[in-house]
Amino acid sequence: MIETSLFNIAVIGNADLLWRYTPVEGGDGMLVAPPVFEIDGEEVVGELHNIVAKDAVLELPNGAREYRMIGEVVGTVGIRLELIFRVADESPVVRFRYRLYGEGQRLTMPAGANKLHYFTLDAQEFPDVTEVRFSEFNEVVHSYCMTETPLQERHFSAEVAAMGPLLAFTGSTGSMLAAYEHGSTYPDAFLEFRLHSERVVTLAAVKANYLNGQPLTDTEPFTSPWLHFAYIPGNITELTGVYRDFILRYQSLATASRTPYIFYNTWNYQERNKHWNGQPYLASMHNERLLAEIDVAHQLGIEVFVMDTGWYEKTGDYSVDLRRFPDGLAAIRAKLDGYGMKLGLWFSPQQAAVTSKIRLAHDDCVTSYHGKLNGAHEVWETEAAQYMCLATRYADAFADEMIRLVRELGVTYFKWDAISQYGCDAAGHGHGDATHTPEERAQCYSYQLPLALTHIVERVSAACPEAIVDFDITESARCVGLGFLAAGKYFLINNGPYYENYNLPNPADGYTNIFVNPGQARSWICRAPLSYDKWLPSVLFLTHYLPDDPAPSQLVNVASLILGGNGIWGDLLTISPAGVALIGGLLADYRRVRADITTATARVTGSIGGYEVHEKLSTDGRGVVVFFSTAHQCSYTYITERLTVKEFTATEGITVTYDRRGRAIITATFDKPGAGVVFFG
Repeated sequence: MIETSLFNIAVIGNADLLWRYTPVEGGDGMLVAPPVFEIDGEEVVGELHNIVAKDAVLELPNGAREYRMIGEVVGTVGIRLELIFRVADESPVVRFRYRLYGEGQRLTMPAGANKLHYFTLDAQEFPDVTEVRFSEFNEVVHSYCMTETPLQERHFSAEVAAMGPLLAFTGSTGSMLAAYEHGSTYPDAFLEFRLHSERVVTLAAVKANYLNGQPLTDTEPFTSPWLHFAYIPGNITELTGVYRDFILRYQSLATASRTPYIFYNTWNYQERNKHWNGQPYLASMHNERLLAEIDVAHQLGIEVFVMDTGWYEKTGDYSVDLRRFPDGLAAIRAKLDGYGMKLGLWFSPQQAAVTSKIRLAHDDCVTSYHGKLNGAHEVWETEAAQYMCLATRYADAFADEMIRLVRELGVTYFKWDAISQYGCDAAGHGHGDATHTPEERAQCYSYQLPLALTHIVERVSAACPEAIVDFDITESARCVGLGFLAAGKYFLINNGPYYENYNLPNPADGYTNIFVNPGQARSWICRAPLSYDKWLPSVLFLTHYLPDDPAPSQLVNVASLILGGNGIWGDLLTISPAGVALIGGLLADYRRVRADITTATARVTGSIGGYEVHEKLSTDGRGVVVFFSTAHQCSYTYITERLTVKEFTATEGITVTYDRRGRAIITATFDKPGAGVVFFG
């Protein structure tokens, strides 16, 4: 029995019920049926006997506890199933996975299709079911966005499948959810929830979760993805809140990734310099420019200064380019240290320069497709590189390179770029051999990639608990989902849509990004994915806003930033002193209450591009209310849902009074389109 202050788990182990979740406060709870495999051509149900605790309870650094149990699979010889539970006293969400052992036995599949059910849930008492997707790439905003789709009786009757990765269930006695940690761009499913007419739901493997003939051993068991389960006596709104809190506090051991630092990245100016000034992308990557930027960044309140592509000599080895930085970043590190700022650097995990030591030592790890090695290609005005397969030993070599840079350069933030989920079908890379078809090997590579990325981050975070890794998902075909969030976070929006997204001709200067000028338009695009915040904290989706003058644009962009994007990029050296003071003051107010903003679920009124209000107040009544308006000479009144503290600071045009219960009554008056901000606390 696993006991917490909110629920208990009893491992039963029979053919219909692997384990039972019982809430302390009452309610139906959850019944989780066991997995089903095919082993050596025979279907095996994970019914267990002789269940014992495998290890002592492990206290985890994020405040959760880990329990491990193992049992023998009934009716088999030597097959064992290990159950791993991670729970926290303050969260109703269970993080669960299992491992399957069977020395000398193999997973098989009929007709080339995975035959594996991870679990089955009974949904008969939950008439309202919603599929929540996190990996739809929306070309209107050129970004991944969240979508919610009701699954009605007709979907169960037709026995359709839902990719998820999350299903939410609501009934008269409570709400529950089930989710899995992996990642791929919708609708390319590797796992799916299969609906059955009797209103049961099975999470099943679709493809590449294992290879035909994959051996089960004591040293290399089959390991499931991490799975999430929760039940509460409350409604769907309460369920979203507790799940969001779980993602923020208990999903990841890399807790630094959840910290709402304020980031600056050099790339936007590098791109402007290329297209507006006719200079190379890397022309601004030198001490004089960056030291000046650091001074301005400090005045703005930046906490993590990120040097984008060009700081290194060549990809793969990632040594500082001494032609650009003769002192090896010593002056930059000294200035950052003096300001208490962190150093961030750009990396491309899949690319290694053809003469790099890491490439030459991993000749067997170069990706190939249809029997042909990928060719060398230039990487941002540095030496030509080849793509490397992260399902090989190269992944650990790259992790070692990251750890070396932590120790030698003091870098604690890593921006990972250009990681496609597709592109390798080589035999002998750990994702299939000559007995498997090229298609099987390619699919298995794509399945393993998000697992490999997470593994690398976990190694880096174990060596440096301060480390934060951002995975750039600014284009489609990235492995987006809950999996990477178990270790890092996402770099969500680059420049937003390009001219070709809107069937417009590209401009003469070749700068194909549309929303690059001061004003409101870019912020409309960047705020669109804030819908994630309902289930996943927006602090996990880094988005960069523009700091350029004039002041109304700066106010709109910073007002958007503090809702969770937390990033700035642009030409820092041309911001006026008044603009620096305005941004610096707003971000100082933000830092005072950002912990409250980060934990608060957004309450949004209106729609982007019109009248729009975002309330992000903690249970203590601290946080922020932000207004956006596109109208001239107008006034809006908003009453907060939460009670607020009485201490506040507000931008011009805002007045605040209170009702008898302590809710804030806020009136925002606009002479012209813009934003208004009230910080409470």
